[in-house]
Amino acid sequence: MSKQMKRMMPAIVMVLLFSMILSACGGGKKTAEPTSNEPAKTTETTTGQTDTKTEPAPEGSYLDQAYAGKFKGTKVSMFGPFTDVDEQKFNAAIKEFEDKTGIDIQYEGSKEFEATIAIRVDGGNAPDIADFPQPGLLSTFVKQGKVIDITTFMDKAKLEKNYNKSWLDMANMDGPSGKVMAGVWNRSSVKSLVWYPKKQFDAAGYKVPETWDQMMELTKQIAADGDPAWAIGIESGAATGWPGTDWVEDIMLRTTTPENYDKWVKGELPFTSDEVKNAFKIMSDIWLNKDYVYGGVKSIVTTSFGDAPKVLFDNPPKAWLHRQASFITSFFPTTAKAGEDYDWFYLPPIDAKYGKPVLVAGDIYSMFNDRPEVRAVMEFFSTGESIKTWVQSGGVIAPMNDADLNWYSTDVDRRMAELVQSATTIRFDGSDLMVGSVGAGTFWKGMTDYVSGTVDLDGALNEIQSGFKK
Repeated sequence: MSKQMKRMMPAIVMVLLFSMILSACGGGKKTAEPTSNEPAKTTETTTGQTDTKTEPAPEGSYLDQAYAGKFKGTKVSMFGPFTDVDEQKFNAAIKEFEDKTGIDIQYEGSKEFEATIAIRVDGGNAPDIADFPQPGLLSTFVKQGKVIDITTFMDKAKLEKNYNKSWLDMANMDGPSGKVMAGVWNRSSVKSLVWYPKKQFDAAGYKVPETWDQMMELTKQIAADGDPAWAIGIESGAATGWPGTDWVEDIMLRTTTPENYDKWVKGELPFTSDEVKNAFKIMSDIWLNKDYVYGGVKSIVTTSFGDAPKVLFDNPPKAWLHRQASFITSFFPTTAKAGEDYDWFYLPPIDAKYGKPVLVAGDIYSMFNDRPEVRAVMEFFSTGESIKTWVQSGGVIAPMNDADLNWYSTDVDRRMAELVQSATTIRFDGSDLMVGSVGAGTFWKGMTDYVSGTVDLDGALNEIQSGFKK
C-alpha cells in the first residue's frame, strides 16, 4: 500500500461510516407524515412504490357548509318576476333555510323584470341570482359570458339524479366557449293538460281518452250528443294568440322528434316546413270545426283565455273539454273542488314512437356573482326542499325528483308531478324560447290572423316565419 493511500484511509472510513448512518436513519425514501387534522392520501409512483401526500380534510358541499353555519351573516341578492302573492310564497319557501344557515336571501320582485334585468346586467349591477321565466332571455346573457356555469361547483351526478334529463338539457346553453349549464330549475307548471267537469263527465258516461284518435272520437261523440266538446279562447290583450301557440307546441312534440322541436324553436326548422304545417292542420281539425268549439270558430279570437273554461262549470256544461296549463285553476269558480267538480287528463300522444312528451313552463335560477354563499343558495334551489311550502300551498309543480309527492295537497296536483317525473320528453314552452320578434310577436299575430280567417294557413305560416328576419 502506498504512503498516499495510507494517508487517505481515515477519510475513506469516515465517509463510509457517515453514509451508513444516513441510510439507517432515512430508509432511502422521504415520506410526509400526516397531521392529526390532515388525512394522508396514498398514490402509486412510476416505480410501483407508494407515495404519501397530505390533503385538507373535505368540508362537504357548499350547501353542507351553509347548514354548518359557515356563511352565517352573509347576504345573497336575488331579482325576479315574483310579486304580490307569488313573492309571499317564495319568501315563505326560503325562510327555514335562512333561519338554519343565517344567510339572508334578499329578494326583489318586479313586474318589469324582463326589461330591468337587462339594464342591471349591462350596467354592471347584476344580482347574485336571477329568476328567469323565459329561458330565451337568459340565453342572451349566457352567450355574453355573464352567467356562471353551475357545473363548476355543483355535483353533476347529483343533478342527474334529481332532475329528468330533459330539464338538464334545457339548462345547457351556448356560452362564448361552449356549452354552459346556465342554472337550476325550481318552479314549473304543466301545459299538456285537458280539463273537464268530472262529475258531469262521469255521469254522462264519457271515458278519458288515452290516444289522440280516442280523443277525436270523444269529441265527435259529444257533438253527436248536442254539445260542442271544446271551450277555446285566445284573447289576451296585446298578447292575444298565445294560447294557440301552446297547442301547436304540444302537437309538434307528438308528431316529430325532440330534436326537430329544438331546431324549430331556434329558427332552424321554418314554420313553412312540412312538420310545422302538419301540426297546424291537426290543430285545425278541432279549432276550425264549428260543431266542436263552443261559440263557433269566430268566438275563439274574442273569448278571453281566462273566461273560456267557465262554461265547463255551467249546469249542465255548455262545453266539456279545455286544454290549458295548470295555472288555469285560478280562473275556475272558487267553490269548485279539485277531483270532484273538475279534473284533467294528459293530452294524448298522436304517434306512439314519440313516447309521452310533456310541455312545461317554469323558472330557471341563474347565478351572476360567484361567492361561496351564493353557491350554497344555488345548491339549495336545486333541492325539492326549496319549494316545499309552495308546493303544499298548491298551484306549482316541483321539477326535482326529491320532491315528496305527499307534499301536494290534492290528487290533481300530485298526478301532475307524477306526469312530469315519468315523462319521456320534457320541453319548455316554444314561444318563450323563440326570439321575441317571433315568440311574442308574429307567432301570436299569425295564429290570430289564421283563426279569424284573415289569412289562409300558408299565409299565416309565412307571416310567422318573417319574424325571424327582424
